[in-house]
Amino acid sequence: MEKNLAFAGAVEVHAQPEDNLFQVMISEYERVLVSSLITTFGLDFIIKDQHGGDVDTVHNVRQIDKDPLMTYKNAQNQAAYDNRGEYDSAAYHGAQGYKDKNAQVSAAKKDGTLQDVYSGKTLSPNEKVDLDHTVSAKEIHDDRGRVLAGVNGPALANSPENLNATHMSINRSKKQLSADEFIAKLKATQADRQAKIDKLQAMDTLNDAQRKELNKLQSLQKTDTQRLKEADEKARKELDRKVNTAYYTSAKFAKDLGTAAAKTGGKMAVRQALGFVFTEIWFAVKDELDLIDDSFNLSATFEAIGRGIHRGFEQSKVKYKELFDTTLSGGIAGALASVTTTLCNIFFTTAKNTVRLIRQSWVYLVDATKVLFLNPDDYLFGERIQAAAKIVAVGSSIVAGVLLQEALEKTGLGAIPIVGELVPTFCSVLVSGLLSCTFLIYLDRSKEIKALVATLNHVPTISTVTHYYRQEAQKFMAYAAQMQEMDIDAFTAEVALYETAVKAISTDTSSTELNAILHNLMETLNIKTPWVGDFNSFMGDGSNRLVFE
Repeated sequence: MEKNLAFAGAVEVHAQPEDNLFQVMISEYERVLVSSLITTFGLDFIIKDQHGGDVDTVHNVRQIDKDPLMTYKNAQNQAAYDNRGEYDSAAYHGAQGYKDKNAQVSAAKKDGTLQDVYSGKTLSPNEKVDLDHTVSAKEIHDDRGRVLAGVNGPALANSPENLNATHMSINRSKKQLSADEFIAKLKATQADRQAKIDKLQAMDTLNDAQRKELNKLQSLQKTDTQRLKEADEKARKELDRKVNTAYYTSAKFAKDLGTAAAKTGGKMAVRQALGFVFTEIWFAVKDELDLIDDSFNLSATFEAIGRGIHRGFEQSKVKYKELFDTTLSGGIAGALASVTTTLCNIFFTTAKNTVRLIRQSWVYLVDATKVLFLNPDDYLFGERIQAAAKIVAVGSSIVAGVLLQEALEKTGLGAIPIVGELVPTFCSVLVSGLLSCTFLIYLDRSKEIKALVATLNHVPTISTVTHYYRQEAQKFMAYAAQMQEMDIDAFTAEVALYETAVKAISTDTSSTELNAILHNLMETLNIKTPWVGDFNSFMGDGSNRLVFE
């Protein structure tokens, strides 16, 4: 017996071996197309996917000034950044961390062991040395990620990894530039700087100003851009670690993550439930309209639609278990999709369609996982793998459809009013439906798949044992139901009659007595004899026949 498979999007497969393949395909194409249109495309307005997901991450807030589509997801985080205050150089350069590191630098300089981090040169005690914020204090103050994490600016800026001793000329030329910006500036001015150095060195005598200028230019010329780059990367790595640790272990992030997951899960549950009900209504209305005769009657049409809507609702009530499962799966999928999206946005920004793909994929992954591990329909191992494969096949088809829609929207077609919205959606639904049904028919009808399923069904699992006992239990339940319909008093009397007859036959009797006993038993049980009159006379006539009724 072939089982029906119901899964995400209210898709059901009813293919039977004796059915016409073309008719089956057309029927299932229609159901998948309608279900996909209603659930995946028609009801997606319930969930507003956002560029970058629903939770602020350090990575995403840092993209706000670079990505025009990026915004804060939590208005409180936006307000916190807007109220961060103006940059105060004194607060950053007067912090305890800065003072401590400056004391260490002064001691090393006095001992003649101080090395310029950006040039690799050992600085003499009489050289002008500055303590540089490799990642500038101003950049750290204005860092949206730092403000989001609630990390103190001066404390973060004066982390040991971010404070590096260098020649005063390098520090004051670098100012608030990033390493990349400063390196670009050095490369752009290198030729001009070398020309000035050559000119000053060619002079016979130099005044104090000229000597200072030459010293400055030579110090800049000795800057090792690779060392500068490495120092910058080391500092940023440590600063990012502190910011990320502070934010992603905070109660604020946990609250936003949980709230977003709950909201998306609730919306997905509603979407899946409505999709289930609307699909039932659609096909109930269709069935009612099919019953109308050829002569069109507006009143009869509206009455049929009304009956279909009512019957669709009633069918949804009858299928309350499937409705509950669909709603629960949608809720779980939505919550998992929200968490997954947030995790992705810790490392990179997800576009709206990417968020949608993640969300839609989780719907089918949850259903496939339920079939594989919970096995609510008591499939054997091979049937379980086949059922999960069908779910994944439809999910993959939906993903392909969404990708096609996104691609069409990016073309010139997407800019056409009305058409730009309808055509991509239609093409997406069409491709999803065609791919889904092709996969489903293949998984149902392919000889190779059937052979594989039959082989896997013999793999011993816990489900194999439970499947056997469930079948036996169903047989006992069916037998018990038949027993309940019997007349117990009549059954008891009949059993007693048979017991009496067996006892009489079992005693030592003559053939005449045995014949009499059997005749009496046949009369009592209303069993007709297959002959008429005397048995010997009847059998003596060759034209007679024994007739058993």
